Order: sequence, then structure tokens, then C-alpha cells
Amino acid sequence: MARRRWRLGLALGALLAGTLAAGPGVAAEPTDYTIAVDSARTGAAIDETMYGVFYEDINRAADGGLYAELVQNRSFEYRAADNSAYTPLSSWTVSGSAKAVDDDGRLNSRNRTYLSIGGGSSVTNSGYHAGIAVEKGKQYDFSFWARTEGTTSLTAGMRDSRGELAAARRVVARGGWAKYTATFTARRTSTTGRLTVAVDRSAALDMISLFPRDTYKGRKNGLRKALAENVEALDPGFLRFPGGCLVNTGSHEAYDENSGWQRKRSYQWKDTVGPVEERATNANFWGYNQSYGLGYYEYFQFAEDTGAMPLPVVPALVTGCGQNTVTEDDALLERHIQDTLDLIEFANGPVTSEWGGKRAAMGHPEPFHLTHIEVGNEENLPTEFIARFKQFRTAVQSKYPHIKVISNSGPDDAGTVFDAAWRLNREADVDMVDEHYYNSPQWFLENNDRYDTYDRSGPKVFLGEYASQGNKFSNALAEAAFMTGLERNADIVKLVSYAPLLAKKDDVQWQPDMIWFDNARSWGSANYETQKLFMTNVGDEVVPSTSSTTPAVSGPITGAVGLSTWATSAAYDDVQVTAADGTSLLADDFSSGDGRWTEATDAGSWAVRDGAYVQSDEAAENTLVTAGDKGWQNYDLRVKATKRSGKEGFLIAFGVKDTGNHYWWNLGGWNNTRSGVEKTVDGEKQTVVQDGTTVETGRTYDLRVEVRGRQVTLYLDGRKWGAFTDDKVAEPFRQVVTRDKATGDLILKVVNDQPTTARTRIDLGDRVKVTPTARVTTLAADPAAENTADTQPVKPATSTFDGVTNTFSYGFPAHSVTFMRIRTE
Repeated sequence: MARRRWRLGLALGALLAGTLAAGPGVAAEPTDYTIAVDSARTGAAIDETMYGVFYEDINRAADGGLYAELVQNRSFEYRAADNSAYTPLSSWTVSGSAKAVDDDGRLNSRNRTYLSIGGGSSVTNSGYHAGIAVEKGKQYDFSFWARTEGTTSLTAGMRDSRGELAAARRVVARGGWAKYTATFTARRTSTTGRLTVAVDRSAALDMISLFPRDTYKGRKNGLRKALAENVEALDPGFLRFPGGCLVNTGSHEAYDENSGWQRKRSYQWKDTVGPVEERATNANFWGYNQSYGLGYYEYFQFAEDTGAMPLPVVPALVTGCGQNTVTEDDALLERHIQDTLDLIEFANGPVTSEWGGKRAAMGHPEPFHLTHIEVGNEENLPTEFIARFKQFRTAVQSKYPHIKVISNSGPDDAGTVFDAAWRLNREADVDMVDEHYYNSPQWFLENNDRYDTYDRSGPKVFLGEYASQGNKFSNALAEAAFMTGLERNADIVKLVSYAPLLAKKDDVQWQPDMIWFDNARSWGSANYETQKLFMTNVGDEVVPSTSSTTPAVSGPITGAVGLSTWATSAAYDDVQVTAADGTSLLADDFSSGDGRWTEATDAGSWAVRDGAYVQSDEAAENTLVTAGDKGWQNYDLRVKATKRSGKEGFLIAFGVKDTGNHYWWNLGGWNNTRSGVEKTVDGEKQTVVQDGTTVETGRTYDLRVEVRGRQVTLYLDGRKWGAFTDDKVAEPFRQVVTRDKATGDLILKVVNDQPTTARTRIDLGDRVKVTPTARVTTLAADPAAENTADTQPVKPATSTFDGVTNTFSYGFPAHSVTFMRIRTE
């Protein structure tokens, strides 16, 4: 019935096009969709903590980002061992005589390197990237530590290419290590400032710092105000921190107080508390150093300031993020378990306890009210991980039975690791499992019902990291459609956070990201605006509702075939494509060259060598070459493949429309840790099926892909490797209804991800009394729209709609997310 109504709507719509307006709020027939709301019933309760934020120090999110320090490498602790481009004087230029020194004259055992500077010399810091950003009329607190033999006069100044930015400050230092301070007031605004420190006599300097006075909440050692306020505006229910991959990768050993070796350590919370000058710099998993000026105390404080529940993540000593190792040192494991117990004491313990006392000494005698803690992150070894997890959980709940200990299901939304992890989590009676996945917009449109069938008697779900692959409005629309399913399943999906949270425009290791910034500005992505709309209009309970759907357009998988590699050199031979009736469509043993294949731009280095088609550029990624007809369907593709060298294996493509729309069998992918079939739509990939198959160098594999309709079966060396049916519908019209118990409002949330207005008949039932005027918030934009520092085309628009009755019509704009608050009496 719904589909007949939709088709009738199209026909009548064409006849009545001259009389129907296309804008929102149009009470017009015919209708394309119907929404039926059972307003008298109540569905799942929605926890006030459901939507939160996940903070990880990635994309320069801390130093040079949320942490307000303006001086880079303030303590001269950068090392080539951490990053090959680093020296202890990175970000500093020297005029005269100055060098970094690591000897017994250091500031302390954790801040080992200091600057020895000669009389009449100076050093200048360039800040992060383009320079130090200052704003006219604002104050900036300058500080440094110094040790002198006698009396040294130090002069500090701020300049850019146009001249002086603030009046210079003179400070006299004398004697042993001590901290000195001064304040600048910026005379004009600049984003390219430099801080210069000059001395008249030789001295030892360390921890040279410049901080805006105007930090978030005015806190010392605080956060960049605008960025923190961007996060606060989301009204987050929780703050998950400090990561992510940086938690469970790197050495789990403690900092070596004796040698000061700058090993790449996992993030360990005790390294990050106490006086900032005693926090040891660490090499970040993402390729740069962390000063730990933003540490656990500041994270807890940030959670408190934003009204969020703190949710720290600690390492399980089973690495993740592509590093599959297990620490076998029992003493080290016990130390980390004790560190976790100490962390809970630091957060919640009385001031009379050891770690509660240290919290109080930092300025917060009241507890931080920690209730949840997560152990591990994206481990690929579920058996080993769950064994460690249970040891942590036993220790925590024996001492703190009210603390919920959260587990995880690995790095993917499906596959052998995911399935094994969930089975083990259920067997271990885990409270909550953290799922992570980054997929194409198509996947999010296809998987709105993901949690409809989850076991309600098993663990709850924490969706701790998710995003579609981009920051365009089309990505945000797909995520919004998916979020309606998250809310509908609020009884099983208890915590949700988009990730990552922050990205510096000129220093990006991962994207998409929610909030972008440079040295002076910050702006929310289209995804941010969508998340904010959901997070600030959650409601307290789901109201059951149903809607009609969009007729699905389907047909067989069609397309040409292809070969590719990723950071790998491989050889392909004996390519055969045969129709289902046995007709040969393509047979190529490359004895006549490669004339039947089309190379994309920058597709690596392909050539026929020794009778095979070889891609020899080991550094090249996505080297797709194609052959055949885009109209091919119902065929078998056979090929022999040999890995010659490199990080991964083979990419065998089928259903190829173009370089941005195809399927490929990714054998030995993800740094040769697993294999899967990936579906690419408009350049964005999603994994359809996967397992743990890896590829050996020098071995020839016989590969076959059988395409029948929308069913695909894959064979590896004559054995069935896997199969899938690609028949999920990317539904563009999704909705959910929640209730705000305090106001009685019904909150109707509708996503229309298609290029025409969705004319919709809404039935609220006859058991609710409604007022005629609703408040409407709409996000509508071109699907390609993307917010930048200079333009933000994706912004919410608010309006009122005066046509609400128990049954009424509304036109949801093309490519839009609409929140309608309907007042009930």
C-alpha cells in the first residue's frame, strides 16, 4: 500500500506541480510518505548520558589545539627517537649561542633537557605551524624557569613580520631553578606571531610558556576558550578520553626516571598529573609529541565543566590499532591493574587517601564522581583481550562494585574478530561493549536497523567511535538517518559518540572530524551541526512510530573488472571473465601486452613483465586498472595473483562502474592483517564481508569471483572463501519520535536524504491533545556543502509551523534533517 501510494503521489505530483509549493510546512496532497505515531504509548527510556563526545589527541587536538599553550616544544624535550624530524630545538631558532643540554643540572628527572644560553643571545619560538595567534587587547601570561650563576636580565618580546605585537617585558632571574612570570597585552591581532627570549648573561632556561589569560572558565593551565565552548555547546552526556589508539599502543613500561629514555609509551595516566613541569613528554601514536599539559586532571575538570560524565580508557596490555601483541609480563600487568584502581581513587577518593589527596592538592578536593571506566581499545586478539579484561574487571569490582567496566568488540562493525569478541563478551557477562566503525554514507543509510535484532538480555552497546567517510552534508545526512535507529534502540544502545572530535586544519592524521580549527579560528563541520541538533534535543523516552518507505530500485550487480594494489607490488596473470552460460567475455594471458586494460591517473607503475601484468610501485595506493564492459552481469572472474613485495596483498575488482563505484576483494589488506570485500559508492568504502586471511609473498594464488544477480561467491585456491548478497536498501527517509517529559513535547525527527521534498502525512493518533504551533529546526543544504573557516553553509534554521493537528501534512525539504517540537496538553 505504501509503495502504491508513493507511485500515485509521483503521478499526481506531476499533474499538480503548478499548485504545490516545494518548501517546508506545506499541507498538501498527494503524500509521498506517512508517519504514524502511537502517542499514547512509551518506548525505550533514553539515558541523559546517551550522546557524548570522544576526545583523542589526534590531529593536534591537544598541544596546538584544545590545550591553550602557545609555545611548541616549551621544555626542549623533542627527540629524533620520537620523530625523525625532531631535535631538542624544534620550533626554536637561535641567535647567538644556545644549545639543549641533558645533564645533572636539569630541572627535574622527568624534565631532563634544558636550554643553556649564552649572554647576549636569544631564542625565538614559532608556535604551532603558521605562528602564535594573539588578539588585540587580550592578555597573555608569559612564564619560564631559570637557573643562573649570578643575576641575569631576561627580555621577552612578541613580534610578527609587521613589527612589535606587545610591549617587551623584562624579568630578572637569579640563583637556582625558579619560576618567573610576566604578562603581555596584545596591541594588535596577528596569527603569525613569534615569541623571543633574550638574556644579557648566560643562563639555563626551561618550560618557556605563553598562555592566553582568557581560557575556558578562566582556568590556569587551561583550555582554548572557543574550542572548549564548541564542545560545551553540544551538551555532552559523557566525555570519553584520552583515546583511542594512543591508549593501548607503544610500550606499557613506566617512564625511566634514571635514564629518561624517551620511549614511545602508551598513555599512562600517572604521567599526566601533578605540576606541569614534572610531566614527562611522550611520543604520540599519531606521530607527534604530547606535553601532557592537558592530562587526566584537566580531562576530569573539562568533563565537570561541560556537565559530562567522565569515561576514561585504560590499556589492557593487548595492543590494538593494527598492532597485535600481548604483554606477557605478569608484574607489569599487575602494575597497570593497580594503576587503574589508583585512577578510581584519584577521581573519587577522599582527600585523606593517597590519590584523592593528590587530586585535592591540584585544586579539586571534591570527587569527580567517576562511574564508568573502559579497558582496552580495538584489540584484534579477542581471546587474549577478554582474559586480560576479566582480570581488570575483577580487581575493579572487588574494590569498587559500583563502577561499570566497559569492554570492546575490536575495530570493525562485523567479521571474525567482531563475532568472536561479542561471543566472549556475552560469555563473560560484560555490562557494555564498545563498538567502533567508520563506513561509507551508503552503509549508514543501509543499516538503520542494525540494533533492532540485538539480544536484549546481553551486554548493552557503547557506540564509542563512528562516522561516515567525509565532512560534507551528504555524510551528515547519512549519519542522521542512522541516528534515528540508535534512538529507536535506546534500550540497547546506551552511549554514542561521533569520532574524532577535533582536527587542526594543517595537521591532520585522520578525517573526517567533528570540529575543525586553526591557530585563530574554529568551526563546526556539517556533522557537528547534525550531532548538535540530536544531542540538544534528545528527549527522555522513545514514542513508538512507523513510517512508509521509499520504493527500492534494484537489479543485478553490473560492471567491468579490475586489478589493483595498495602499498604493494603484485603480478597478475591468466585473467578470464566468463558469462554464466559459459561464453568467454575476456581472456588475457598478457602475451600480447596490456592493451585491453585502462589505467586511471596516478595508478602506479603497470607493465607486462615475464608474461604477467605487474604493478611495481610499492609505495603507490589504489592503482586500479580496468577491463571489460560496464554492462557485464552474471559472470565469473578468474585471475592468478602473486605478491612480489610490500605491505599488503591483492585487490580484485568487479562490478566496476568507475574508480569511485565498484567492489573489490581485498586479500591481505589492512597491512596484511585480514581480508574482506569492500564496496565503494561515490568514492566511499564499506566492508561487506571479511575474515583473517593473510597473503604470503612469492606465492601464486588462484582467485575466482562468481557474480550472480546480487549474490557474490568468492573462491581462494578452489575453496569457497566467502559469500554475500548485496540487497540492503539505502533508505533515504527515516524518522524517530521521542518525548520530553519535562515539557510534554513530542520531538519528531525526520531525515530526508533525497533531492525532492518529502510530502508527508503525520498521524499522532486520537489519544493526545496537541497545540497547533510547533517549533521547527531544520538543517538543509546541498549534499556537497561543507563548512569551512570562511563559510558555513550548513547551519540550523528555526521557524514555527501553525498547522499541527492530530493528523496533518508537512513537506520535509530536500536533503534535510528536521526536528519538530509538538506541544501536547
